[in-house]
Amino acid sequence: MNNHLRNRASVIKKIFLTVVIILIAKLFNMQIINPKEESHERTIKQEAARGEVYDRNGKLMVSIQASYDLTVIPSEVIEFDTLRLCELTDLSIEDFRIKLKKAKDYSKYKESIVSEQLPAKSAAQIKEELNSFKGFDTKLNISRNYNVDIAGHIIGFLGKENEYMEGRSGIELSYEEQLKGKEGAKVFLVDVLNIPRGSVDNGDQDIDAIQGKDISITLDIDLQEYSEKLMQNKIGAIIAIEPSSGEILTLVSSPTYNPKDLTGRERSKNYNLLCNDTINKPLFNRALNGIYPPASPLKIVNSLIALQEGSLNKNSHVACNGGFLYGNNKILKCHKHPNLVNLRDALTMSCNTYFCNLWESFYINYNSVYEGYDIWKEHVESFGFGNYLNNDFKSGQKGYIPESSHLDEKFPFKWQASTILSMSIGQGELNCTPIQMANLSATIANRGFYYIPHIIKEIENDTIPLRFSEKQHTSIEPQHFEIVIDGMEQVLENINGTAFGHGVKGLSICGKTGTAQNPHGDDHSIFIAFAPKENPKIAIAVYVENAGWGSEWAAPIATLIIEKYLNKTISRPIPEKKMINGNLINKE
Repeated sequence: MNNHLRNRASVIKKIFLTVVIILIAKLFNMQIINPKEESHERTIKQEAARGEVYDRNGKLMVSIQASYDLTVIPSEVIEFDTLRLCELTDLSIEDFRIKLKKAKDYSKYKESIVSEQLPAKSAAQIKEELNSFKGFDTKLNISRNYNVDIAGHIIGFLGKENEYMEGRSGIELSYEEQLKGKEGAKVFLVDVLNIPRGSVDNGDQDIDAIQGKDISITLDIDLQEYSEKLMQNKIGAIIAIEPSSGEILTLVSSPTYNPKDLTGRERSKNYNLLCNDTINKPLFNRALNGIYPPASPLKIVNSLIALQEGSLNKNSHVACNGGFLYGNNKILKCHKHPNLVNLRDALTMSCNTYFCNLWESFYINYNSVYEGYDIWKEHVESFGFGNYLNNDFKSGQKGYIPESSHLDEKFPFKWQASTILSMSIGQGELNCTPIQMANLSATIANRGFYYIPHIIKEIENDTIPLRFSEKQHTSIEPQHFEIVIDGMEQVLENINGTAFGHGVKGLSICGKTGTAQNPHGDDHSIFIAFAPKENPKIAIAVYVENAGWGSEWAAPIATLIIEKYLNKTISRPIPEKKMINGNLINKE
């Protein structure tokens, strides 16, 4: 019996030994003699380089540059000198451990980025020492390089999505599909130790990444730089448009930010700093999203509506005695100016009394205040107010022109034209955005039509949206615009004009000042204008928050920009210096 047991044990040992020998031989064959037998495929995506961005004159604004990311496959990591790797990547040990943990949580077997956009010197040194850091590698990364320090709100910035960068704002977002290109893929074999053993099918399965399309935008980068300089230390917005095309020449939201701050290793840190600045709100695009009363520039629209509807005789005079009496002995005040005014004079001097009379006389021709208001509202909307304008920015506000039903809710007792008299001078329930006001200026310059304001000029091997080349007609006939434009010209040329003294010798500038009431502080300074009077090349709107009269800040800023664009130089150094050095944020 014992012999029998011993024989069985001997047989089992021999079988076990044989299995072990076979396994060792198999492993030896897999890893040493013929490692490809147990290899498998691995695919690594190849990120495409984004397209470059140029201004309207061919100046490079946004380009691409090569950099390296430090990556890790956690399952392949063995003991290494953590302090040395942190030194090379300029990461603290704590940050490094957090990033390594995130990589492990994501996947032990897939590649994750530990440190992105390494300085060239660090990347080169890490490459030399890779043998000391098993599981780590450097990966070529095509990153964004912003060649300018300005136009942050236009350019926008990128954010990470699924390990790749994509547009989050500005043109980086609006033209993401064109700029991003098409990613590629590299397929290769790895053995059981995850060591690369060559490409698959001699690389036939590899797909080359295709770089994104280059685009040219309508911006004049030199004018943009000058405009931002004029708006430094101020809160507000500027938009300038080429009336004959709708192309945006400059778009400023102030305070702004440097697009370079939202690239590279400091991107997240700087983004948080910008987000947390709740006082200046540098990431908030006031040109597209800022909501303000249209103020006195709406007097132009009200004049045109009254002319179109036949309720206004442009040659009739109104006496202004310092204000308009309405309702229960209420007075809407007017500033001091010559007593008798016709339409052209009223626009030149911005007479509130004249436009209050115009407002009430407009409603007399209709069966009810509702009928009159709805007709008025339809006319106003034809100028682009109360809608998003369908431009090519992904952000924006449509402003507010109340429905008559909303007025019923606000004024539960029966309301009349006098109830909403403040609309006659662009105040009260009305709100608009700076881009809508710039579009108004372009519409007047064109004598009754506009092209949708847009930032795209050309797309490599592609066409821009057709809607940007289609005329958008207002409901006002062209012949009614000339008298209004004459009055706007006199705003700067007539000694009683509200922007007298801000004209430019040799340039026929047509403009309109505005002072928007602000319940939260000082009034906002507003100015819209276009030039020249005939065959206009530029239309502009300027909003400077808490800056008082339209003639104090908005008008000189606008006319300096017009002069810079048309003449390429400035003939008025004194107002230029005042505008550049003026600090309206930190008032003393």
